[in-house]
Amino acid sequence: MRTLVGILAAGLLSAGGCGPQEKVVRIALALPLTGDIAALGQGIKRACELALEEAHPKNRFPAFRLEIKAFDDRSDPKEAVDVANRIVSDPRVVAVIGHFNSGCSIPAAQVYARGGLPMISPAASNPKLTLQQLDPGWKYPKSVFRVNTTDDIQGAYAGDFAVKNLKLSRACIIHDKSAYGQGVAEEFRKRFEANGGRTLSFDGISVADKDFNALLTRLRDLSPQMIYFGGDYAGGGLVVRQARGVGEKAAIMLSEANLDPEFLRVAGPAAEGCYLTFLGSPSDLTPTAQSFVEAYKARYPGVEMRAYDHYGYEAMNIVLSVMEKSGPDRARILAALPGLRYQGVLGETRFDEKGDTLNKKITLFRVKDGKFQPLR
Repeated sequence: MRTLVGILAAGLLSAGGCGPQEKVVRIALALPLTGDIAALGQGIKRACELALEEAHPKNRFPAFRLEIKAFDDRSDPKEAVDVANRIVSDPRVVAVIGHFNSGCSIPAAQVYARGGLPMISPAASNPKLTLQQLDPGWKYPKSVFRVNTTDDIQGAYAGDFAVKNLKLSRACIIHDKSAYGQGVAEEFRKRFEANGGRTLSFDGISVADKDFNALLTRLRDLSPQMIYFGGDYAGGGLVVRQARGVGEKAAIMLSEANLDPEFLRVAGPAAEGCYLTFLGSPSDLTPTAQSFVEAYKARYPGVEMRAYDHYGYEAMNIVLSVMEKSGPDRARILAALPGLRYQGVLGETRFDEKGDTLNKKITLFRVKDGKFQPLR
C-alpha cells in the first residue's frame, strides 16, 4: 500500500511539472571579462545589469522572463568568433551587446549578421566594423550598430590638435597591433601628415612583452616632439612610464582606452602632462548621464566607474526600448534599429546608414596632479 501511495504521489508531482513553462528571453553580453582589460568589460556588464534591474519593477515585459547571459571573449578575436557562434545558436537570445575590442567585434559581427541577430557595440571604434556592411560582398542584413564615436573622428581630432594647437611637427607613433590600436594610430598619422607633420617612425608592439625600453631609446634618439600611442591602458601605461624612464621629453598623446584609473596606476608619475582623447564624454561630464551615475554608485557602492559604463547602459536600454515595442524577436528588433530615435544618457541616439551613431563628439584630457582634467 505504501508503495502504491508513493507511485501515485510521484505521478501527481510529475503531472504538476508538465504545465506551461515560463518563456525565457535573453540578451547576450560579449565582453572581455578576464585578462588585462577585464575591468572595462566588467564595468559594462554591471551597467547592463543595472539597466535590466531597473526595468523589472516597471513590469515592462510581463509575457516572458528577461535575463542577461554574459560571455567572456578574453579580448581574443578567435575566442570572440567562438562566443558569437554560441550566442547565435541559442534561440532565446534576441540581441547582443558587445564586443568591446574592434579586433573581436569585426569578425564576430559577421557571425551575428548571418544569424540575423542585432549587435550593438558600446566601445568598438574601428570604422571597419560598420563599413563592412556596405561592402558589395556583404550578403547579410545590416545588423551591426554602435553607440560610441569612431576612430576616424578620434584620430583626426588628435592629429589636428597636435599640429594646430600644440604646434608640433615631428611625431613617433606606437600601436599595440590590434585592429583598434593600429587603426586609430593610422588615422592619427593620416591627419597629422595632412596638416604638414612628419612621421618619424610607426611601430607596433606586443603588449605581452612588457619591456619596450630598446624601442623607446631608439625613438628618443630621433628627437620627436610627440609620441602618439594607439591601444589600451595595458600597453599605454607601460609605454609612458618607460618612455619617461629613458629620458624622453616629448609630449605624449594616447587614445581613449587609456582613460582609466588603471592607466594612472601603471604609468605612475610619468602620466603627468599626457594628453588623451575620448570618444564622446565620460559619464561625469555628460549632463544627461547624472541620474545613471547616481544609480550606479548606489547599486555598486565603492566600485570605480569605468569610462564605457554609461555606453553599456545606453546600449542595453536601447535594446529594451525597441523590444518593448517590437517584442522579443530578432528580425523585428533588427528592423526597428535603423530608424531609432532614442533619448537616454547620451542624449539623442540615431544611427546613420552604416549603423554608426550620429554623435561625433570628442573630449580632450590632460593628466594634471594625477587626475584626468578635461581641456575641451
